[in-house]
Amino acid sequence: MFNQQYKECIQACLECMEACNVCYSACLKEENIGMMTNCIRLDRECADICSFAAKAMQTNSPFAEQICKLCAEICEACGKECEQHEHEHCTKCAESCFRCAEACREMAS
Repeated sequence: MFNQQYKECIQACLECMEACNVCYSACLKEENIGMMTNCIRLDRECADICSFAAKAMQTNSPFAEQICKLCAEICEACGKECEQHEHEHCTKCAESCFRCAEACREMAS
């Protein structure tokens, strides 16, 4: 079983991964997809690092802290991009990204 100190951070990472995947999919359906390219790119990167960070914590990786620091940076960047768009999926994604960034910073400190 994974280390209990990681439990909240793992949950935040998994929720953020889901929000980013939903946002990614919804962005691909927006009328002006050209405006959404940065959002789409960051959604993919953020979902991937959140998944990787959760796995690192679940397996008690000796690199979990460093991975979570990087995860926090990417989540912050994705959140900032998403909050520039008025779509509901982007707003929800930004909120989830900022929560995850905070949880990852806490865990890594």
